[in-house]
Amino acid sequence: MNYRHAYHAGNFADVMKHALLYALIRALSRKSTPFTVLDTHAGIGLYDLSSPEAQATGEWRDGIGRLLDLPPETPDLAPIADWLALVRQIMREHGARMVYPGSPDLAAHMLRPADTLVCCELHPEDQRYLRRLFRNNPAVSVHHRDAYEAITALLPPKTAKRGLVLIDPPFEKRSEFGDLVQAVAKARQRFPGCIVAVWYPVKHRAPPRAFFNALKDSGQRNLLNLELTVRPPLDPEKLNGCGLLIANPPFRFDEESTAILSTLCHHLGHGETESLVEWIVPE
Repeated sequence: MNYRHAYHAGNFADVMKHALLYALIRALSRKSTPFTVLDTHAGIGLYDLSSPEAQATGEWRDGIGRLLDLPPETPDLAPIADWLALVRQIMREHGARMVYPGSPDLAAHMLRPADTLVCCELHPEDQRYLRRLFRNNPAVSVHHRDAYEAITALLPPKTAKRGLVLIDPPFEKRSEFGDLVQAVAKARQRFPGCIVAVWYPVKHRAPPRAFFNALKDSGQRNLLNLELTVRPPLDPEKLNGCGLLIANPPFRFDEESTAILSTLCHHLGHGETESLVEWIVPE
């Protein structure tokens, strides 16, 4: 309940997560049948980068700030060009203010007429802000609900047999990785046609590796892992990188994500930035 993403919006971890999220939703859009996106830890959806919180850390300057400073026609931006174009479009919608779309606003802009977005947020103030953001969008519903309880309560969706479950916890609890193992299994059990994407921090290697082993031990298959580290993950007191574990990824998403992460490495790096694309368990 204490975590406020406004301090970190638009940083390298957000950029990595949202560039990949855009690619996942675009893959869902290639088929004509409707899909549903469930965002379990939605936050406020849209962040003001000129706010006191964002300015206090300035983390966005080494994330989305670097990318927006590049000319849109920069050749090697091609793997993330469409996502960046959508970010710029959303800024224009808000009078060219320095706003940054979080996962819910990004997903909402990508919905087709029959698609839906379900957002869950437990923080009272944040969920009220989220409701205001989407008050005129009938395709989006907002729930003041615990994320893990929502997976049981809201899946499978009534409107679609395909979709994406994004699980992006703040990692304030020691039990978070263990809770995620159960959440991935429950989401896939209740909504077999879905992609499950789990964001996690990389401070040092041991916790993510234990997470992967627990998923394998639970019988989960078709698991693709993507990571971006901005420095060697040796100091457990720092956010040295982040990852996105994807269950049931789209066809050839390992190739698409390799290009996305390589682009981010080139433009967000300080000489130590590395990316990783690996199959934890094949299909």
